[in-house]
Amino acid sequence: MKQETEVLYNGSCPICSREVVHYARLTERQALAIRYDDLADSDRLAAWGIAPDEAAKRLHVRKDGQTYAGVPAFLVLWRDIPQMRWLARIVETPGVHRLACMTYDHVLAPVLYRMHLRRMRRRS
Repeated sequence: MKQETEVLYNGSCPICSREVVHYARLTERQALAIRYDDLADSDRLAAWGIAPDEAAKRLHVRKDGQTYAGVPAFLVLWRDIPQMRWLARIVETPGVHRLACMTYDHVLAPVLYRMHLRRMRRRS
């Protein structure tokens, strides 16, 4: 039996949540074994063993007992969703993979995280 893929995402991030809602719709239509955990759910977050601040910095995916973060996490998720496999194949190619990791790690994730911190400060 194939183990469930778990996704930990920041539901308070409008960009992140919009993307995850898209994946969740694809998942639901095909009854795929993928669960989406919003880091705002403290019980779910505790099961991940990741600090809230770390969880907010990038997408995390757990599959077969291994946790992935950033672009590697997206690749695991995309491989599990038939409509997204084409994207995984493209991003897995060496040059594209390196560029995707650099862009996500040094541009996109830090910008989204700073936006998250601003949202959290406004809520305080």
